[in-house]
Amino acid sequence: MKPALEWFCPMCPDVASDKPGACPKCGMALERNPACKKITAPVFTCPMHPEVRQDHPGTCPQCGMALEAAEPVAEEDTAELRDMTRRLKFGAALAVPVFLLAMTAHSPGLNVVPPAVSLGIQAILSTPVVLWAGWPFFQRGWSSLVNRSLNMFTLIALGVGAAYFFSLTVFLFPHLLSHGMDHEGMPPVYFEAAAVIVVLVLVGQVLELRARAGTGAAIRALLDLTPKLTHRIRDGAESDVPLEAVQAGDLLRVKPGEKIPVDGRMVEGTSAVDESMLTGEAAPVRKEKDSAVMAGTLNTSGSFVMRVEKIGADTLLSQIVRMVSEAQRSRAPIQRVADAVAAWFVPVIMAIAVLTFFVWLFFGPQPALAHALVNAVAVLIIACPCALGLATPMSIMVGVGRGAQMGILIKDAGALETLGKVRTLVVDKTGTLTEGKPTVTQIVAAEKEDDLLALAAALEAQSEHPLAGAIVQAAKERELPLGRVENFEAVAGGGVRGSIEGRFILAGQQSFLAEAGVNNLAAFEARAGAGQGEGNTVIWIAADGAALGLLALSDRVKATTPEAIAALHRLGVKVIMLTGDNRQTAERVAAGLGIDEVLAGVSPAGKQAKVADLKKHGQYVAMAGDGVNDAPALAAADVGIAMGTGTDVAMQTAGVTLVKGDLRGIVQAIALSRATMRNIRQNLLFAFLYNSLGVPIAAGVLYPFFGILLSPIIASAAMSLSSVSVIGNALRLRTLALEDRK
Repeated sequence: MKPALEWFCPMCPDVASDKPGACPKCGMALERNPACKKITAPVFTCPMHPEVRQDHPGTCPQCGMALEAAEPVAEEDTAELRDMTRRLKFGAALAVPVFLLAMTAHSPGLNVVPPAVSLGIQAILSTPVVLWAGWPFFQRGWSSLVNRSLNMFTLIALGVGAAYFFSLTVFLFPHLLSHGMDHEGMPPVYFEAAAVIVVLVLVGQVLELRARAGTGAAIRALLDLTPKLTHRIRDGAESDVPLEAVQAGDLLRVKPGEKIPVDGRMVEGTSAVDESMLTGEAAPVRKEKDSAVMAGTLNTSGSFVMRVEKIGADTLLSQIVRMVSEAQRSRAPIQRVADAVAAWFVPVIMAIAVLTFFVWLFFGPQPALAHALVNAVAVLIIACPCALGLATPMSIMVGVGRGAQMGILIKDAGALETLGKVRTLVVDKTGTLTEGKPTVTQIVAAEKEDDLLALAAALEAQSEHPLAGAIVQAAKERELPLGRVENFEAVAGGGVRGSIEGRFILAGQQSFLAEAGVNNLAAFEARAGAGQGEGNTVIWIAADGAALGLLALSDRVKATTPEAIAALHRLGVKVIMLTGDNRQTAERVAAGLGIDEVLAGVSPAGKQAKVADLKKHGQYVAMAGDGVNDAPALAAADVGIAMGTGTDVAMQTAGVTLVKGDLRGIVQAIALSRATMRNIRQNLLFAFLYNSLGVPIAAGVLYPFFGILLSPIIASAAMSLSSVSVIGNALRLRTLALEDRK
């Protein structure tokens, strides 16, 4: 059968192509065929070693952990979890009778099975437990030796292998240990230790796999948020089509109770949209004509028509999923501590195990060989560095996921770690402290107000700045015609300029016009000062070197900003405002909010220089902004924080993005960072302390004083418990209360 081609014509079913284009029959643009699945090789990576990448599943050659898909998938592949669970059930079913036989062998009244028969049953039942249920551990242990990257599976394979093969050897050839027989003439065997260790390690692996699966559950839930079918309107007719067939520019109807399928803008109707999955804000947001709507959000009330702007991987939802997935697999700087320890930890433990073996062999009581083996195996098992290896990645994965649920997108683990150290926050004013939705409140013109506004709006229509949008909107409300602009140029931090109908127009700050040689500025300075004193931003307009007047614009402070500034102060964070606006306006806003320091009239380069200067003085600096002019400072800061309501370039430059664009998100982000780093330090401390105490006890240091020896079974249980404890502690971040305190 001929494979389905990727592109087809919706009007002419017999037309198909392997590339986009127009239908040769009707001229309609070809659409992507949802039945055609493009085969792309998935990338698999290690959650603990992101540099390990390959095009097929397997285990990490460095740590032995199962590789995961690098890109998030809607349905998780649980093959390894199912396999480990199957091995656990099989191993436990056989290990229990082995353990019972071993424990009752020396108990009067319970040892009903003859010793020789008991040993035979133990050997038969433990063999499939070790060689089948525990086979993945031997594979990973061998791989670690071949790749010269010793890890926890090196120790497990050596410990289990030594216990099992020693027991099997002395069971088959008891004469080799003639001096080590018990009072019934049976050799000392440790089949139960080998079998139970395998089962306990499998328990730890299953719990770990389930925990790792849980950290990605939120991402997979996001992937399921978009509907499979959508209502497309074409030529006045509405039809249901697969989401894959939707293209930019299409009109879609979204009915009450439905999920919005793609990013776009409303063109008809009104509604309230629940955007909590993006912003963490529970209250629905009112939407009307020209309002932006995002894929995956829920239409709670009215029916509306939207025009598609972004599809597939370009939607905000897809970007969030990709960013969170990449951040969860990134490595925090603190991970270097664990890496440095792990580099020498396993070889040192192997050396301690060898030393333990020979000390017990030459100086221990009879049977010396059995005691030497048991204690060496206990050292190998209890020292498995799985808790150490999981300490940082688990906390990072859970912390980043928790942030995503609150509308805080963290680009990488380094940003998450550094954010908690921040003691100075630099913020822009417009769109960060304020709503970023200014309105023209006053027009001061030398001649006609409408003429001045039309000139300014024509020029500002070419700009992306929020103030420019406000000026254009004011002209639209007055239904003013806008002239054609030529040779347009935007000067970051200054203003804009261009030619309109042969006149050279300037619009921007007073200093921008003064540098261009504009005269007669003094005639408007008094009116400008009055507007600035009221907290307004003033835009000056000039034509052909002469000042024509000015526009005063007001931008309200966000209702949540005062609360956020107060909370930042409680966290011990100093807040500095850097703005390109004039000093009077900036100081009026800052005074009302309790901001610690204000620098006004600052260019983008000046913002970057200020951030660099703060860093030179040893401060950890975060910068929050939302515009193109903030991008240099965002990049220069230790952590850049972009408002999700701002420009794409700001979000791409920043290490953290607040989807809702609310400063309270910074408070939550800092609190989350500090909680995550505290969690990591707890995990590392527990792992180090556990091994520091466990290894000497397993080696037998308490035996000369108290006669205490650590059974390999107890060592294995303790090792599994340490991993479970680290995982459990990391998972606490899901529900941990984030306090805005130091």
